[in-house]
Amino acid sequence: MCLIALGWRVRPDMPLLVIANRDEFHRRPTAPLAFWPDAPTVLAGRDLQSGGTWMGVTRGGRFAALTNFRDPSAQRPDARSRGLLVSGFLSGHASGHDYANALRRDGGDYNGFNLLLCDGNSLIWIGHPGDGKVSVRPLEPGLHAVSNHLPGTPWPKLVRALDGLSRMLGRPEAAQAPAFDALTEPAFALLADDTPADDADLPDTGVGIEWERRLSPVFINGDEYGTRAGTVLQLTERYLSVEERRYGSRGRYQGASRFTLQH
Repeated sequence: MCLIALGWRVRPDMPLLVIANRDEFHRRPTAPLAFWPDAPTVLAGRDLQSGGTWMGVTRGGRFAALTNFRDPSAQRPDARSRGLLVSGFLSGHASGHDYANALRRDGGDYNGFNLLLCDGNSLIWIGHPGDGKVSVRPLEPGLHAVSNHLPGTPWPKLVRALDGLSRMLGRPEAAQAPAFDALTEPAFALLADDTPADDADLPDTGVGIEWERRLSPVFINGDEYGTRAGTVLQLTERYLSVEERRYGSRGRYQGASRFTLQH
């Protein structure tokens, strides 16, 4: 997952709204959003290469999502799969704080990551840039976004996502939160934005200028690497709704999965 924007307790009747894109090599085998046979409460896509996932939720409203921290110089081929961090939280019962505290000790076993955990009571960011140091920070109610650097780093795609999410949420004082059907098309239109950033606004993350250009849009159209899935998730007082739309090489649409659950 390379871009996550979310609203946390911005509205009392909608504790969580998430929009996210997963970017990955198209050759990496992946299962679509579904309940897992070996963990029936977990609703997520699945990385069939390493067994974890990039983003998921449970019937009870636990949520977790992951992005990689982009620093090629810090990559270790023997590191554990970062997707296991998400599946481990979703399939377990530890609070977000307890899970985060365990990662203070064990997070160095993984390459760099940003991990978001929500247990219904708190939203926590755990960050590991790949240097063995793990940071933990509870996030206050409001709008948050993370890509492949620290949360809130003003990369152009991150700024676009936050601006769009703010418009979608509407006024907190409105009588009722927007319905999921009213959110999905604007959200997926935002997640499909393939406008590249100007060179002057590009970060320098060690991958070279050509890759910085390719990775700069919200939606990445690529032959071998690109946006594989976009997801919109809404948690209200009574319902959990999530839709995933999947894409192949050059952004070709490959299908969708949608679930609405009472919780």
